[in-house]
Amino acid sequence: MLKSAAIVTGAARHLDLLPNLTAETRVWPIPFADGIEPLLALRGRSVVILASGDPFWFGAGSVLARHLERTEWQALPAPSVASHAAAHLGWPLEKTPVFGLHAAPLQRLRPALYAGARLLVLLRDGEAVTKLAAYMTDLGFGASHLWVMEAMGGPRERVRCTTADRLDFDDIHHPVCAALSVDGSGSPLPVSSGLLDDFFDHDGQITKRPIRAITLSTLAPLPGEHLWDIGAGSGAIGIEWMLGHPANRTTAIEHNRERAARIRHNADALGAGHLKLFEGNALEFLSSILAKEPPDAVFIGGGLCADLLQVLWQHVPAGTRVVANSVTLETDTLLSKWHREAGGTLMRIEVSNATPLGTKHGWRSSFPVTQWSAAKCK
Repeated sequence: MLKSAAIVTGAARHLDLLPNLTAETRVWPIPFADGIEPLLALRGRSVVILASGDPFWFGAGSVLARHLERTEWQALPAPSVASHAAAHLGWPLEKTPVFGLHAAPLQRLRPALYAGARLLVLLRDGEAVTKLAAYMTDLGFGASHLWVMEAMGGPRERVRCTTADRLDFDDIHHPVCAALSVDGSGSPLPVSSGLLDDFFDHDGQITKRPIRAITLSTLAPLPGEHLWDIGAGSGAIGIEWMLGHPANRTTAIEHNRERAARIRHNADALGAGHLKLFEGNALEFLSSILAKEPPDAVFIGGGLCADLLQVLWQHVPAGTRVVANSVTLETDTLLSKWHREAGGTLMRIEVSNATPLGTKHGWRSSFPVTQWSAAKCK
């Protein structure tokens, strides 16, 4: 294929591996997206694109395939960096999560961090490896074994092992993969609904843990579904919705600027950084472009009013599950009315906690929560 190509393009390090090419060579630009239009301008000519390993495993293949007809390209995959890393370590690749974090935040790892976990992490450069080690150490996973794996499968291949809290390599070169065997005293994220409130930065405007667990159970997220979290507060409901499955999506709506900033912080910190955030009220959101991405479920945790329910019910498609929580007499009355008109389920949730009472303990009740849930029929 190389012999018949009119043009060969790829990263400079790839082209350097083939110094005797007779075809025209072009260095693919950085960032990668800048090379798409020049490539499309070469339609009709024979072009070879050099890429590392398997182009459809965190590689260029899926990006290029979106821009080309299926008849225009052919892929010749080689073992991926993950294959080389697993073969070096003796890890079963089918049981080893692989994260491509060249352009994604390290916090995407957060749900996968627990003692005994094995992870492969593809990173941009040596600086990113250093940041990964610091991130692991800050979370209490500094004792994790960390393999720094450079240029796997190539003539510059090099593998070194240390722990996250003792990483002191200052000569890590691209391309680089980090392998982690997680260890330490860090706290993993529970896999059940209802994370401790302390996992979230909040100002008190948060659906508390027991109510949140019940609410998420009522919302009943399925893989790949999209939630609108209206009056999101700390973002806890929408974030836990996303943590339930990697394909789940959330659009959080919050009009308070400080709370919106907290939602973004919480989402990033807990590995749900791809959460979409709309800063404004719900009625403004329903007229925005984001509202054109229909939900599978809607949660109303703040800003509940008659106008919102009326417009929302008209706006969402049939089959959408809607759950609303209320703590005031006025909104309780509103939900009771909607229960009569639209059906569904009306439930009252009361939680009491044991608190000191003199030298003994007594029950202190939290504000009861009224919850209405229904699926739109038509």
